[in-house]
Amino acid sequence: MTVTTAAVLVPLLPALAAALILLTGRRAPGFVQPLAVLPTLAAAALAVYVAVRQGGGDPVTAAHPLTPTGNAALPIDLALRLDGFAVLVGVLVAVVAGCVQLYSTGYLRGDRRYPSYAALVSLFTAAMLLVVYTDDLVVLLVGWEVMGICSYFLVGHFWETPAARAASLKAFLVTKLGDVPFLIGILALASDAGSFRISTIVTRLTSSLSSFELAHPTLVALLLLAGVAGKSAQVPLHTWLPDAMAGPTPASALIHAATMVAAGVYVVARLLPVFTASTAALTVLAVMAALTMAGSALAALAQDDIKRILAYSTIGQLGLMTGALAVGNREAAVFHLLTHGAFKALLFLAAGVVIHTAGTGSLRALSRLRGLKERAPDAYWTMTVGLLALAAIPPFAGFFSKEAVIGAAEHAALDEGTAAGWIVLVAALVTALLTAAYAARLWLVTFHDPVHARPEPLPATVVHEHSTPVMTAVLWLLAVPALLLGLTYRVLPDWLDGGSLAPTLTTSVLATGVALVGGILMYAGWRRAYETDAATDPGPALLGPLAGPARAGFGLDTAYRALVVRPVRAAAGLVRFLDRTVIDTYVRGAATAPGLLGTLARRAQTGNVQTYLAALIGGALVLALAAVLVAAGE
Repeated sequence: MTVTTAAVLVPLLPALAAALILLTGRRAPGFVQPLAVLPTLAAAALAVYVAVRQGGGDPVTAAHPLTPTGNAALPIDLALRLDGFAVLVGVLVAVVAGCVQLYSTGYLRGDRRYPSYAALVSLFTAAMLLVVYTDDLVVLLVGWEVMGICSYFLVGHFWETPAARAASLKAFLVTKLGDVPFLIGILALASDAGSFRISTIVTRLTSSLSSFELAHPTLVALLLLAGVAGKSAQVPLHTWLPDAMAGPTPASALIHAATMVAAGVYVVARLLPVFTASTAALTVLAVMAALTMAGSALAALAQDDIKRILAYSTIGQLGLMTGALAVGNREAAVFHLLTHGAFKALLFLAAGVVIHTAGTGSLRALSRLRGLKERAPDAYWTMTVGLLALAAIPPFAGFFSKEAVIGAAEHAALDEGTAAGWIVLVAALVTALLTAAYAARLWLVTFHDPVHARPEPLPATVVHEHSTPVMTAVLWLLAVPALLLGLTYRVLPDWLDGGSLAPTLTTSVLATGVALVGGILMYAGWRRAYETDAATDPGPALLGPLAGPARAGFGLDTAYRALVVRPVRAAAGLVRFLDRTVIDTYVRGAATAPGLLGTLARRAQTGNVQTYLAALIGGALVLALAAVLVAAGE
């Protein structure tokens, strides 16, 4: 099998599986699980095959004309470009999707909507793989939008609950706020560059033999950045992601670890020369990344629900990736994308087991539940691995990739003296401290019994069934890359741009020290809280006056309601008033007048011949009299 054929099959298999499940799910429910799992696992195996065959060498390309656009210079092609970035991200997406499909067979066992859920996950996977492998911006946009609609349905899977309905609608609308300028940016970029092909655009911008420059680099970059902010949940379009936790936990792992939210980061990495062509755009990207990192870490420290903590954590880790891109280092960004996809998928799925076992995801409730780590030992140990990777403690995967980001920011700040470098460096160090703090808080409050706490163990009826073997197996499978993937920093440069990803002594000591300080402070706060019986949660106590604003996401949703939602609703009310009161009045009047005339005419039609003759004679007499009078007047 050629590399090109295998690459075509990688997104095609889950897409076909989605179609078959939708067509046969109700009539043959016994085939749903095999159709959900086997094609996705086959796609993962093929993605690994493609990566091995590509081997970090020259890009493998193929293209087939898809449709003319009316401009011979701007055709749309079904094009593939398999470079090191694409094949590695493709492996991540396919493997995480396969793990999610396997895990879902246990987690959603007995769910009557499992067929539609499995089909949507498969379609979602196919769309993301299309985004990863394609070399055409329009085809990329198709995958981009298919992910958006799948996300809408997956977040709203439990549509009976108001929270799920509201969350799905919010996710759809907020991401669309970014998608509209993203589309305009794609059209503007293609118009300037004369092509929809990503590789062509990048070559024209980076080739030493080309004098090509974008006519409006800042405008194009900012338009694209709006779409990235929506899909990758960056400030100010990040508010949809925490609410999206109303969906099933495995869907959260897929959407928020390796697929949709990573799409924006991946697109910027592919189009980085477009952004580096504008210093202003890079500064905006750096500020956006810094606000996202620090703000989401503070918000995570104040949340009570495990999944919301992990959602805010995802936002912050994506901020780290965009920070690396802001200083021009896409290798560090993609390295962290790969490690984050592994350990964040692990954390979400382990959280699913905790919720499955305890019947709640609230830290307040879990803090009163004794012996959870004995009831769910696999979730305890694998979540420990995931949290250590998240906190960037060596030698776990997150340590190496986060050090690559901080090292890139340090180089940009100290060696190049860029404002973006300083912004990202300071924000990344602050985020490292806060990340270790909320990771320690989640681990301590969830799994460790209070020291001198008075609350009694919760009744046994609160504890639900234990996780299934397949769920446990998936956790341990993902724990391996969460532990070891960072060690690939030696070989990844051969697949990427060739720059070093090795941690440096200064940044390693500084960032690890900062993370340890955050963990120690949280441990001390936890001990003090339980020993004094003052509280059950040390996070808000450490945040102090910031606890309330951080818990509410710093009031951004309130601001959106005041600045966007209420004006739009008021405008909609005005339009409805004008439509019903003004426009409908004219429409009804136009219909009423002929109706009245018809009524008069109908009453004149009595069916009596004598009446008709009398009216005819009377009319004739009137006409004759008028004629006589007119003649006499002459």
